[in-house]
Amino acid sequence: MTIRPVLAAVLWLAAVAPASGSFLERDGVRAFIDDVSSRQDFNAAELRGLFENVERQEAVLEAIAAPAEAMPWYRYRPIFITDPRIEGGIEFVRDNSDLLARAEREFGVPPEIVAAIIGVETFYGRHKGRHPVLDTLATLAFEYPPRSDFFRRELEQFLLLARDERIAPTSVKGSYAGAMGMPQFISSSYRHYAIDFDGDGRRDLWNSNADVIGSVAAYLADHGWSAGEPIVHRVRPSRDDWRELTSKSLKPRVDQSDLRAAGLGVEPPVGADERVHVFSLETEAEPEVWVGRGNFYAITRYNHSALYAMAVYQLAERIRRGVETEPAE
Repeated sequence: MTIRPVLAAVLWLAAVAPASGSFLERDGVRAFIDDVSSRQDFNAAELRGLFENVERQEAVLEAIAAPAEAMPWYRYRPIFITDPRIEGGIEFVRDNSDLLARAEREFGVPPEIVAAIIGVETFYGRHKGRHPVLDTLATLAFEYPPRSDFFRRELEQFLLLARDERIAPTSVKGSYAGAMGMPQFISSSYRHYAIDFDGDGRRDLWNSNADVIGSVAAYLADHGWSAGEPIVHRVRPSRDDWRELTSKSLKPRVDQSDLRAAGLGVEPPVGADERVHVFSLETEAEPEVWVGRGNFYAITRYNHSALYAMAVYQLAERIRRGVETEPAE
């Protein structure tokens, strides 16, 4: 019997009793500290003191077992495509027009896409997260077996980030998965993709709109964003051949001959060497069928979900139209 990943996580969570005592006594914590200290030149005693005060985050374990991306599209979309987020995005673009224009010149990413990602992630900085990142990552690294390897790597990256950026590790708060700042970068992304866009010598994703905007644009560019290229197309198939073109993988694998054989056409047409991703979104009626181009795939590298990328795209379109049509105050 195959259990869906989210269900498996729920069943696992229900079976785990909260552990008591010092977090240092959790299986693997001391070995992790010794390993990271030896490889990354940390003081092992200082790390043990830090982890001695880590508290297990029960709310984090519950939240990660039921992510929003597990919802059907018709329930996911209304969370993000709302009048307040659209109006907030229009305001964000206008208030940061020079920075967004500079980011577009340097990285090719349009202002509305950058704004929409920040809007989806934190409502333009209003909701940066309330969970202590050190405790969150430690909890997931040692008490969430489905993804413990990933979160142990992120925990190590967070310790390095705190050292590199001179941040007190116990002072940082973020999402239930340890994402931080206005754009909700995980630790590894922060270290490798965040940039100092305002030139003050720091990469501040909490308080510097310049660094936030530049970092989001740089991240998308590093993950394949192509300036001026299309993102995604709605198609209306006349038959069911399109279902054979769908895949659980988000990576574009479908070529122009496959699309043609299934009776799917998009404008501009798919190039001879181009690959696209065909997917459907669950509605309360018939499924919507879409064809994602390379730029759609770039958005999914920010969050590995077609629902997420579609929410960003649709919010961006509403922001763009609003900026173009509504007079500035």
